[in-house]
Amino acid sequence: MDMNQAAGWWANISWLELSWLAVGFMAQAMFSMRFLMQWIASERARQSVMPEVFWYYSFAGGLMLFVYAIYRMDPVFILGQGTGLFIYSRNIYFIWRAKKMAPPPAQEGTPAPAAKVPAE
Repeated sequence: MDMNQAAGWWANISWLELSWLAVGFMAQAMFSMRFLMQWIASERARQSVMPEVFWYYSFAGGLMLFVYAIYRMDPVFILGQGTGLFIYSRNIYFIWRAKKMAPPPAQEGTPAPAAKVPAE
């Protein structure tokens, strides 16, 4: 593509199409942030770590990419992102359930209560 073709493409693209391109690029950036967060957490711990924020970025970026894929009517992209959304949601559910079931912090001189075993 030469400069004249590129200039022609920009001159002929609608605001709606530019808006959807912006959504697609923002979605990809959000989705990519999860890898940055995982890398930083692992470097700090000096071992492989999956921080909680990884799943929130995964869900947000996956949802945005899913909407973008629907707009593009790409069945492969829709299936891939839809499957990922289920996995991200399930991991967030496990995180929230573990927090809800965690015993309250023990006060000084008071023994901590026994941990509950979750029922599936």
